[in-house]
Amino acid sequence: MTRKDAPDAAKLDRLVAEARRSREEREKGYREQAMKLFPSICARCGREFSGANLRMLTVHHKDGNHDNNPPDGSNWELLCLYCHDAEHSRYLDQAGREVARAGGQASSATYKPFADLKSLLKRKE
Repeated sequence: MTRKDAPDAAKLDRLVAEARRSREEREKGYREQAMKLFPSICARCGREFSGANLRMLTVHHKDGNHDNNPPDGSNWELLCLYCHDAEHSRYLDQAGREVARAGGQASSATYKPFADLKSLLKRKE
């Protein structure tokens, strides 16, 4: 890579910072709306939030589309951090099961540590 082709670190930093600001502003908008519409209670475990721990309550998009933010809140539910993580893990687990059911493997190891064991044992005899 020549000096001319090298990425401008300052430009990359600005782009990343801008992307983060945009995401935070977008989230702030629908989070504030959801907090006004719904009680400060996790929709899954029923835990109540207030004061300092209110930040642990998150907005979950039911359809998974973070850009689908209807003003009536029909695509949102408030979940605590733990239930929100569990909800997203459920989708990942389901996707892995579907791949396995279709005959593929979700993830497979390619390293076979004992593949050549028989020939290694024969050498020692």
